[in-house]
Amino acid sequence: MVDVNLVLRSTRVITPEGTRPAAIAVSGGTIAAVLPYEAEVPAGARLEDVGDDVVLPGLVDSHVHVNDPGRTEWEGFWTATRAAAAGGITTIVDMPLNSLPPTTTVENLRVKQDVARTKAHVDVGFWGGALPDNVKDLRPLHDAGVYGFKCFLSPSGVEEFPELDQEQLARSLAEIAGFDGLMIVHAEDPHHLAAAPQKSSEQYADFLASRPRDAENTAIANLIDQARRLSARVHVLHLSSSDALPLIAAAKADGVKVTVESCPHFLTLTAEEIPDGATEFKCCPPIREAANQDALWQGLADGVIDCIVSDHSPSTADLKTPDFSSAWGGISSLQLGLPAIWTEARRRGHSLEDVVRWMSAGPARLAGLDRKGAIEAGRDADFAVVDPDATFTVDPVELQHRNRITAYAGRTLHGVVTSTWLRGEKINDRGTLAEPSGRLLERNN
Repeated sequence: MVDVNLVLRSTRVITPEGTRPAAIAVSGGTIAAVLPYEAEVPAGARLEDVGDDVVLPGLVDSHVHVNDPGRTEWEGFWTATRAAAAGGITTIVDMPLNSLPPTTTVENLRVKQDVARTKAHVDVGFWGGALPDNVKDLRPLHDAGVYGFKCFLSPSGVEEFPELDQEQLARSLAEIAGFDGLMIVHAEDPHHLAAAPQKSSEQYADFLASRPRDAENTAIANLIDQARRLSARVHVLHLSSSDALPLIAAAKADGVKVTVESCPHFLTLTAEEIPDGATEFKCCPPIREAANQDALWQGLADGVIDCIVSDHSPSTADLKTPDFSSAWGGISSLQLGLPAIWTEARRRGHSLEDVVRWMSAGPARLAGLDRKGAIEAGRDADFAVVDPDATFTVDPVELQHRNRITAYAGRTLHGVVTSTWLRGEKINDRGTLAEPSGRLLERNN
């Protein structure tokens, strides 16, 4: 216990072994030990007692569109990471698109890292992108430290990030499998989307019909077939269609290296409640019906769905026109993911330990962030301290996102983040945020 500088104590600390009273000893930004609650505080260490608030490992959000540089009027590293810190998230992994340039070459990665370096309030890692013409760039990006590669199987919505057809997907997957990398996939089949009814409309039912479940189901089935054939590691992004769960479960049982995530909006919002013209609820794939949501929660309970991440994809207000066919598709929830999920999880009989498994340990495991995702000796001293019984009503004015457009406005949620800690330093104290101290993370470090 030499050089312990902080002891964080609570009657409820969530560890891999369960929830218990504990004192967490921190040395040099690392958890030195998880001690009994009554343990003596080492000489020279500062004691921070949070009472009955629950100490969670800092959350990890592996699906964030920061859009910086290039579309910083949509979001940016300064605002996105402040929102993360306010929401109990201590690590994000930035998506390769919507920024200009996209993260599809090592040179572009370095541009993005240079922009992020002085703006990060939390730790930041990066995904690379897989395009039809950049197979040659995949291994160099892997060697440069990206955590994996994102591709689309249908149009992405931005011209600089085209989708892969099945032949191009196979080429990229074969290359990535050669160095045991990870491909993360926006899985909607373009043929099913093209065959679906498409029309200009402010009615949510028309938009939902334009993004049918079959588009997801077919794309996931094809992805699993490719992963099985090439022995490749693949991850299904933002699962919306619960119809795909049996297929994914069977693939996992067969030894296919496939994982899957879902998002707070699919697990807390339903198609039936979305007003016409309310395009703050628009995302692709879409929010579906309540019965579909029930099945997604069952997928979480069964362990078929591995993690919950935000898919934070903001835009400026002018792009959220009332017409669902033309409005930008993306939901901003970086700051609100934890209370949104906890509110619904507790209603369905789940515990905060479940939430930690889905929103901290699961995303950390997906990205290979071995120092994140758990409160145990040797991990980074990253914590979210939460009053799980306190409630608040979402006021967009209080959000740290650059554009304070949210589908959660006016909702009363359980779970107030009282403080957030990054490597033993308090970066959020009841909404008062410290200066940036986040680090840029690379897969090899």
